[in-house]
Amino acid sequence: MEKRTLGRSGIEVSPLSLGCWALAGGSGWGDQDERLAIATIHAALEHGINFFDTAEGYGDGLSEEIVGKALADRRDKAVIASKISPNHTAPGELRGYLEAALRRMQTDYVDVYMIHWPIRTHAVADSLAVLQALKQEGKIRSIGVSNFARLDLTEAVETGVQLDVNQLHYSLLSRAIEFEILPLCRQFGVSVTTYMPLLQGLLTGKYRTLDDVPPFRLRTRHFSGDRPQSRHGDVGAEAEVVDALAGVRAIAKELGEPMANVALAWVMAQPGVASVIAGARSPDQVARNVQATALSLSPETIARLNEATDPVKQALGPNADYWQTAENSRMR
Repeated sequence: MEKRTLGRSGIEVSPLSLGCWALAGGSGWGDQDERLAIATIHAALEHGINFFDTAEGYGDGLSEEIVGKALADRRDKAVIASKISPNHTAPGELRGYLEAALRRMQTDYVDVYMIHWPIRTHAVADSLAVLQALKQEGKIRSIGVSNFARLDLTEAVETGVQLDVNQLHYSLLSRAIEFEILPLCRQFGVSVTTYMPLLQGLLTGKYRTLDDVPPFRLRTRHFSGDRPQSRHGDVGAEAEVVDALAGVRAIAKELGEPMANVALAWVMAQPGVASVIAGARSPDQVARNVQATALSLSPETIARLNEATDPVKQALGPNADYWQTAENSRMR
């Protein structure tokens, strides 16, 4: 599998990475057997995936523990990214949270360490200064952020601390970052890693109608604010989503490819994207996702996919926080 470099870090990662949130199981995901979770991580390595994404907030640290157990005897083969919650980034506390994460992951360094959401309680420069010190100590190889939009990303870059990654939600149905954030990342030399590229299963074609989708997966602004578990209170864009899914499904059928492969390949083909984070809960799911790395979409096909999903992009606009309205967005 090809490798792509994260920012200016020199760290090379596979264009497809394994998202490890669901491996912790729990609310929204259901039970997860730990042995199967570890086997899933091992299968990813065997298929050429070397990049693993986790966070202290995934399963209250359980995801990091599983990653640590799975990779303890093959640490040199893996690039691990983890994220710290913004409320744990106070300068006097950040080091302790990182060290706790390292213990959970059974390692003395993390390859990429990101601030999970923008900081609102203190200056981001203060937290980045601590991260820079930890990098100099060898506990972090690369510093990144997650869910940072134009203003927050600019402020962080202007501190002078080298940022190599901005992790963002991006899919055929979630294209808000194209308005401002993705071009800005490219301007700053910050690589983008993307999460929820299949919009939690909608872009796999597994659901016949939106009413078949579990409520946990209908919380974003794609869907009506009247849906259970939704908190955005907006009107959503359900008609546009249904039409877009039909369009993507038709294109995938013409190509003779699974819908999920087409959706993953589309994100991997976008300029500025270093790696696409796809969750999997079994070795079989890993094997299916890896097929997308061999699919090369023509410029014409990419243009057709863009056209099919553009109504959703326009309806949802440039707010890249898909769980909150623009007025309440955590991203600025």
